[in-house]
Amino acid sequence: MRRSVHFSYRYSTFLVPCLLFLVSLLLSSCENDPGEIELWTKKTDLKEEAKTVESYLSQSGVMKAKLTAPLMYRYQRDTVYTEFPKTLYVEFYDDSVRVDSRLTANYGIYYDNLNKVFLRDSVTVINSEGDTLRTPELWWDQNAGKFYTDKPARIDGIDKHIYCKDGIDAPQDLRGFTCHFPSGPFNVKEGSTPR
Repeated sequence: MRRSVHFSYRYSTFLVPCLLFLVSLLLSSCENDPGEIELWTKKTDLKEEAKTVESYLSQSGVMKAKLTAPLMYRYQRDTVYTEFPKTLYVEFYDDSVRVDSRLTANYGIYYDNLNKVFLRDSVTVINSEGDTLRTPELWWDQNAGKFYTDKPARIDGIDKHIYCKDGIDAPQDLRGFTCHFPSGPFNVKEGSTPR
């Protein structure tokens, strides 16, 4: 037995025009303004600003460094980073929380995901023995506790004035370093080879 539904003439004359009107209304209202779409889909950068910054770095409950800077910007983009556009000063501490070395630079960027800091413009590191590293650019790897650069660098100390043409690798305390293509006067202890 077949069943079928039949609308009376009265319903079909009302229902069909209403459905056609609603479909045409829906189709005609699907127009998108390109400016409005861009407003809703454009990426926004979050930027935080701090002035007169003093920040402490500790690892396993031991203070390792203290950073001071007059201005700091923190950006939340694809890569989260912190910028120090107007100089920064860092004191590094040994395990007894004594100042082991000091760093100054006119500009720095800390990359959160790498745990590294890129420094540039008049970068200077001075250790507790008075050894001084000067270079135009320097990377500070916080995990490894070392500095490195492929730019020219100069190490000055009581018994050394070394120019490193192709950069340097050094621990934060500047005790023992690898100078790439060194030149200048420096003392070499008998039985050892310069690095």
